[in-house]
Amino acid sequence: MAINLELPKKLRTVIETAHQGAAEMLRPISRKYDLREHDYPVELDTMASLFEGVSEANTMSLAGADAFRSAVRGPKENVNGGNMSAVLSAIEVSWGDVGLTLSVPRQGLGNAAISSVATDEQLERLGKGVWAAMAITEPGFGSDSAAVSTTARLEGDEYVINGEKIFVTAGSRASHIVVWATLDKSLGRAAIKSFIVPRDHPGVTVERLEDKLGIKASDTAVIRFDNARIPKDQLLGSPEIQVEKGFAGVMETFDNTRPVVAGMAVGIGRAALEELRKILTDAGVEISYDKPAHAQSAAAAEFLRLEADWEAGYLLTVRSAWQADNAIPNSKEASMSKAKAARVGSDITLKAVELAGTVGYSEQSLLEKWARDSKILDIFEGTQQIQQLVVARRLLGLTSAQLK
Repeated sequence: MAINLELPKKLRTVIETAHQGAAEMLRPISRKYDLREHDYPVELDTMASLFEGVSEANTMSLAGADAFRSAVRGPKENVNGGNMSAVLSAIEVSWGDVGLTLSVPRQGLGNAAISSVATDEQLERLGKGVWAAMAITEPGFGSDSAAVSTTARLEGDEYVINGEKIFVTAGSRASHIVVWATLDKSLGRAAIKSFIVPRDHPGVTVERLEDKLGIKASDTAVIRFDNARIPKDQLLGSPEIQVEKGFAGVMETFDNTRPVVAGMAVGIGRAALEELRKILTDAGVEISYDKPAHAQSAAAAEFLRLEADWEAGYLLTVRSAWQADNAIPNSKEASMSKAKAARVGSDITLKAVELAGTVGYSEQSLLEKWARDSKILDIFEGTQQIQQLVVARRLLGLTSAQLK
């Protein structure tokens, strides 16, 4: 089945709706909340209501708890469903502001994790009101998600969770937290499971909020779990430990979330390119598609290179989402899109600051802010190096033990 890059009418509606929200609600308050880190952007409540309205009308999907449930399970012609809709909306909303995108209620990365691994019964029970943060990283490890040391011990009908999670996006604002914990450290990666825990649950403490380089509109928390007892049915998916399957079950979450993060990078990269083009044009720099790059000014040639790189990141991102919607394994492609788009987003925003000179480096425009915001997209959900490692393993047919 060949990928069809012609967006259907339904998805054009997704783009238009998300872009309108970004242009009218997010971009105008972007600088405001960059300067007021840790303040909750109350304007996002309106944005969340807009998204919920169009989602209920089945015109678009975002990163809600059921956004990724529409992937087909059998042969069907070119499906564009929840994954594609979520990625395209992420592109448009992040064009407005990445930090605010990460702060929209009930559209967190934790919601995508729920959608990936929860059973239908759990989705029905959790309902539409869940806003979930995703807690993976711990003080003892960064990119190696398999090194989870937070424990979940079964006692009767409850799991008792103990451990500490750091860099939890939306950790102090979300209603729930998706916690990665191990059922049995001796069984390795296969024993790592996801649990849904209310943020205000006894034994759950938000210890502090981080001060950050970028995405200041988004809260980033350190959360401690001290004998937090939850019903055993709050383990997402199957409680069975399948040693032969290894870490694959948990990694399915990333197959959905990495294209969304790639979409965020595509969105912020496009915003920077649009602003840079305007600045260069106002300065008298001609950018032509009818002449080779070497026959144009250095600034124009550099702009064309950045634009071509952006297009590559965009196409990889769309492809990985399309594969997910058509039930085609996309682990390699999800990592390829995250690696390419995130690096391109960071390169474009930094180069835009450089080419724009004092305008780019000052707060006259949002270019310097976008340069700060974009870096996190190359780090969280797996760093650039981790993505390259995943791609290499898939291409070479090697296991994580064989290629480290």
